[in-house]
Amino acid sequence: MYSATYARPGRRQPLRPAAVQQLPCSTDPELFFAESPDDLRRAKALCSACPIRVACLAGALQRGEPHGVWGGALFLRGVVTADKKPRGRPRRSPSVARGEVVAGSQH
Repeated sequence: MYSATYARPGRRQPLRPAAVQQLPCSTDPELFFAESPDDLRRAKALCSACPIRVACLAGALQRGEPHGVWGGALFLRGVVTADKKPRGRPRRSPSVARGEVVAGSQH
């Protein structure tokens, strides 16, 4: 369950169900575990205005979340990462694809 810090430091109380429904991750939770780098960037952007962003990130770090967007940070293999690269091999440079020799390489 989500929790949030209120006016008195150190005191945590569970969020009310109505507050949980207003969190960005409650409308489309699948987005926060998407494969597409664009979808993950969109999820991170939604987190920026979330009222429990800091608590969410702290909880994810404490639990050692393996993947997903938590508190505006992207977790991949349990490590916070700036961005996710698309799946598959990188594209070949146009000069190599045409068979040209690139300076410093041996073909």
